[in-house]
Amino acid sequence: MATSIRLSRGGSKKRPYYRIVVADSRAPRDGKFIERIGSYNPVLPKGDEKRVVLDIDRAKHWVEAGAQPTDRVARFLDAAGVKERKVRNNPNKAEPGQKAKDRAEDRAAKAAEAAEAAETAKAAAAEAAAAPAAEEAPAEEAAAEQAEG
Repeated sequence: MATSIRLSRGGSKKRPYYRIVVADSRAPRDGKFIERIGSYNPVLPKGDEKRVVLDIDRAKHWVEAGAQPTDRVARFLDAAGVKERKVRNNPNKAEPGQKAKDRAEDRAAKAAEAAEAAETAKAAAAEAAAAPAAEEAPAEEAAAEQAEG
């Protein structure tokens, strides 16, 4: 029989309370269990000694007997010194997926095109502003010549 050390939920809505139990891995989460070895109250502050209560001797017994703890219970057992937990590191966890990367590239390309178009429009506006000034000068000279002559 494959046994696991896991949490069994109790408490009311939005007020969770968990029992740390040893159960057959095929049994329902809140159903039949073999032995209760502790409790976990996540409502209490992290520094509170009653947040996690664990019978260390029984936990050692069940770990030696081959019971597999869940991730959360493995953290408790590691903190109590019963079983060392492998530290996990997933550097790609925060990296976006391929579709999100594609969308970001598309947005960057559109932004670059818009910036280039704005730059071109600005240059054209500058040329247009400079060209009439150059054209007005000869017209003013011609008007001055006609007035003199």
